[in-house]
Parts: sequence; structure tokens; C-alpha cells
Amino acid sequence: MQLIDGKATATAIKAEIAEEVKAIVAAGGKQPHLAAVLVGHDGGSETYVKNKVLACEACGFKSTLIRYEEDITEEELLACVDKLNNDEDVDGFIVQLPLPKHINEQKVIEAIDYRKDVDGFHPINVGRMAIGLPCFISATPLGIVTLLKRYGIETSGKKCVVLGRSNIVGKPMSQLMMQKEYGDSTVTVCHSHSKDLKKECQEADIIIAAIGRPGFVTADMVKDGAVIVDVGTTRVPDASRKSGFRLSGDVDFENVAPKCSYITPVPGGVGPMTICSLMKNTLAAGKKEYYK
Repeated sequence: MQLIDGKATATAIKAEIAEEVKAIVAAGGKQPHLAAVLVGHDGGSETYVKNKVLACEACGFKSTLIRYEEDITEEELLACVDKLNNDEDVDGFIVQLPLPKHINEQKVIEAIDYRKDVDGFHPINVGRMAIGLPCFISATPLGIVTLLKRYGIETSGKKCVVLGRSNIVGKPMSQLMMQKEYGDSTVTVCHSHSKDLKKECQEADIIIAAIGRPGFVTADMVKDGAVIVDVGTTRVPDASRKSGFRLSGDVDFENVAPKCSYITPVPGGVGPMTICSLMKNTLAAGKKEYYK
């Protein structure tokens, strides 16, 4: 069993990005600029955005954090999006999800200029990804295919089961694993209403778990030598920790790991690669790689 170290891989990629940014700036080019909009004080979002700011520093990017209280109106937030769309110095920006209930998330996503949508959530980027055109790919799926490639894990022709069908992970992940350029796998998408879910997993060479249920994937669901990618990060109470909680993945790591050829830990697996992929998208936005 080999651990897939997302933290070390992300650190290496950020160093590569920093070298490229140094060369761009030295040649008289523009320093990439990422902006993040954070609404409210959700603990997970706060941590995530803080890590994005630190990643920008590591990559040599300029970063801007725009904060709003929970009671911001939808109109005010859309006005902020419009301002960032028209700010020529900002190459890419994200509006951190989830948003408060009174704001229509999809409306906000669609208001973002797709050429600055480094989260890869805009319907234009999602559509282009689905048919294999150059675009911003949402960060978590991009991070996962990057990890598989960096570790030299064979995916072509393999049976891949994606657990979960969210717009952020499950759907784009299944699309990428299907495509010749990224996974070239035979893909099955399972969810809470899937019949024979256990049987599907037992037949899989690769399982990508993004179902949001701690410890959901158990040892009896995994065949020997399978590759396991755990996207889940749920805070579960833990009195022995100073914070009072620990992060748990969707996989029962302790019992599943011995059966695997490769497995990602939680934390330190997919999480750091998500932020790293956002940096890759921001660099591409700065270079006008996909859209002029």
C-alpha cells in the first residue's frame, strides 16, 4: 500500500508555478492576481480561504480577499461580482461557497465572467469540459487527475466508480475519468439511490469517494489492489483534540488501506491539491491560456 501524498505533490507544483511566475514578471509580464469573496464566517470556508491566500503567496501571485457579513443582499453581492468582472487587474476570482440561504448560488455563479471563473463552475466552463475543450476545470477533480498522473497510476481501461454526483466533484470527476486525455476509464457513477452499490465498488479498480458520509467505504466494499481517492472532509466530534473535532474522510482508512495499492489520506490527500489546482487555473487565466 502506498500513500498518495497530496500535500507534498501540491508543494512541488506550487514551487513550479512560482518559478514560472518569476520568469513571466522578469520578462515584463503581469503578476497573476486572484481575488476571493467570502460571505459570513463559516469555519470551513474561513480555513479554505486562508489557505488560498497562503498558496497565492507561495506561487508569487497577488491576492485580494473581499469579506462581507452574512446579511449582504443578493444585489450587493452581484454588484461585487460585476466589479471584479470589469477589473482588468484581476485575472481570476472565486465566490466561496456555500452562500447564505437568501442568496441564489447558481445566479451568482452564472454572473461570474467565465474567462475569470477559476473555480470552473460557470456553465460555459462545465460544458467545454464535458466535450473536452480547453477551459477552467473545477479544482477538486483537476487535483485528483493531477495526483493520479503524478503517481503514474494506470487509469486507461480501468473500471472507475465515482461515489457522489454533485456539480462540484461527482459529475465533473466522472466526465474527466471518462475522457481519453485524463482517465480513459470505464466509469460508473453511484449515489444514495444506487442499487448494488457495494457490488459496484467491489468490482472497481479505482474508487473516488465524494459522498460526504464519514467512513462510508468499508473494507468489504474494496477489492485487493484497488486505488482509493477519498474526497470527503467531514468534521466529526473528537474530545481528545484541542479543537474538539477531527477531519474524517468518506473511507474507513484504517481497515481499507491495507487492501489498497494506493490511497489518499484525510487530511493531506485531495485537500491540498484542490487549492493547488486553483493556483494552476489562476496562472492559466493570467496567461490568457484558454480565453483571449
